[in-house]
Amino acid sequence: MDLGIRGKKAIVCASSKGLGRGCAIALAEAGVDLVVNGRNAELLLKTAQEIREQFGVKVIEVAGDVSKPEVQKAMLAACPDPDILVNNNGGPPFRDFRELDRANILEGVTQNMVTPIELIQAVIDGMARRGFGRIVNITSLSVYVPIPGLDLSSGARAGLTSFLAGVARTVIDRNVTINSLLPGKLDTDRLRGPHEAGTPEDPAAAAAWKTRISADVPAKRLGTPEEFGQICAFLCSVHAGYLTGQNIPVDGGLYVSAF
Repeated sequence: MDLGIRGKKAIVCASSKGLGRGCAIALAEAGVDLVVNGRNAELLLKTAQEIREQFGVKVIEVAGDVSKPEVQKAMLAACPDPDILVNNNGGPPFRDFRELDRANILEGVTQNMVTPIELIQAVIDGMARRGFGRIVNITSLSVYVPIPGLDLSSGARAGLTSFLAGVARTVIDRNVTINSLLPGKLDTDRLRGPHEAGTPEDPAAAAAWKTRISADVPAKRLGTPEEFGQICAFLCSVHAGYLTGQNIPVDGGLYVSAF
């Protein structure tokens, strides 16, 4: 399907690896020029080079933590009039809520609620003036299904969800949409745990781990960043202009609800 967004420009946060990378690749495949971002400058450069070589689109790298104002400014300077914004950021680590102090809580809320709101504030009016805008927020299935130990991440992302529910209805008449994708169990370093990130795996051990962790998923497998990215790209397409304010689980059927 032609998504109708060839030649558009996108900012994709936290896109050097994982789900953000999957979204960046899918948008590049659709012909979108990119600003990509990540904390690891070396990994970010590698991702950007791979996307350029494979798809021939323009890719600008902005290294750093997207929660930092100076990194946001650099991204917006690299692409001051984006047509597409994909909000993504790492969440607070697994931790009993009793261990959280005020600084931890404020940092988590900044990462997963304040930062995407700031970026949306910066781009939404320009999108509305130009008559096209697609904003996709990568949140978490934990917005719907609480996970003890990820309370801070869940709370901040749920706050973002509620905050944007009203905002989304104010710009849809100018062809600007705001939707969220809620990943369940996807095959990323974050699911594996920070101690395993980027380390080689024994194939048999990896297969056993995937089988074990996906046992309760109706699809009986983990999702991939690539297929997650394709869903994101469709939400960014010209065909999704009548869909806004929605929170879409990408979870292989793990979240059970008829509505």
